[in-house]
Amino acid sequence: MVPDRSPGSLRRAERGLDAANFFLANVRPGLGPYLATYLLAVGKWDQQSIGVVMSIATIAGVVAQTASGALVDATRVKRAVMAVSAIAVSGLCLLLPWLSSFWTVALSQAAALAAATVLGPALTAVTLGIVGHSSFARRIGRNEFFNHAGSAAGAVAAGIAAYWYGPVVIFYLIAAVTVASLISLPIIPGAAIDHDLARGLDHGSRKEPDRRAGWMVLLKSRPLLIFVVCVLLFHLANAAMLPLLGQQLTGQNEKLGTTLMSVCIVAAQLVMLPMALLVGAKADLWGRKPLFLLAFVILSVRAVLFTLSDGPLWLISVQLLDGVGAGIFGAIFPIIVADVTRGSGHFNLAQGVVNTAQGIGAALSTSLAGIVVVWGGYHAAFLTLGLVAVAGLAFFLFTMPETRGFGSVSGGLSEAISQSERAQP
Repeated sequence: MVPDRSPGSLRRAERGLDAANFFLANVRPGLGPYLATYLLAVGKWDQQSIGVVMSIATIAGVVAQTASGALVDATRVKRAVMAVSAIAVSGLCLLLPWLSSFWTVALSQAAALAAATVLGPALTAVTLGIVGHSSFARRIGRNEFFNHAGSAAGAVAAGIAAYWYGPVVIFYLIAAVTVASLISLPIIPGAAIDHDLARGLDHGSRKEPDRRAGWMVLLKSRPLLIFVVCVLLFHLANAAMLPLLGQQLTGQNEKLGTTLMSVCIVAAQLVMLPMALLVGAKADLWGRKPLFLLAFVILSVRAVLFTLSDGPLWLISVQLLDGVGAGIFGAIFPIIVADVTRGSGHFNLAQGVVNTAQGIGAALSTSLAGIVVVWGGYHAAFLTLGLVAVAGLAFFLFTMPETRGFGSVSGGLSEAISQSERAQP
């Protein structure tokens, strides 16, 4: 079926993408950093146990990432898949206040993060299927703008509600935004989505890729493999910083811990808004590499600054830098993946692989930080994460090529697929 490209359909699709990104922003991470704050303030758990629970949950997400990407490539009911995922995440989060044992908490959060893994790739795939490669960078910047706006709005609501009603209210706010997400998804016209384009096929490569190559063909794209390592290092350095900050603030003032965490999130999200628009506007002009290098630099500096003072105002101020680094990363990541997979039909599978690396980095990050905090304190943990960020910066600088302008035969996956096809008996 030929996708509906009428102006009315495209305008409705843009509005639907705006709304879906806004509301799903608070569904996609599940409880996210609030899990650590809740377990510390309400459950009275120690930092090491919190780190292990968060790592178990993240590992479950890691295991599901590649399969989720493959599912998004294969399905033509992407909006329905997102709706089912959102319902599952919300339901599992609502169970948590009635759970108390280590394993019930860990398994519920593991299932929630696994269910959430489909949301990011599906939203990105729908975006590519509607706007195409030529407008993808612009639209991804707009997606991230609404994603961060939704996160900021959710954090404000969470902070205010938690101050009056306690950390448990976070779970019910997630349920509310899930309902709003289910209303927003049908606004996106299904007829406007080109499902071949959403897989990374362009108009010059519409033939079905050889399925015998499978996911192994991803191993033949050197730029993709380098980027996978860079993403792992970025999140190994970054993922634990906000939970560590939340635990530090909660330890100073248990009543205000969740509220101060919300302030940190809101502050960073507000900075991410212009960063997302900057990437969308300038990625095609400046290239991808300078923008991602800047994200690594900011991450390294942020880790060091966290060690200079324990004052809440200083810590919250430093957290603003997360808005620059993570804001750039969130917008540039799908653009780079689309660059190196253009014409292959494996865009979402590749997203899943890169998301797997992100999850591995995040899982190792929280575990590493938890262990270092127990033995050396918060400052030692932040410095350790900063050293990882510096290593990632150097690796990206000296090994990753600029991917702007990658096409179906300039280092992308379709070239590797063609080689694989020629090698088949």
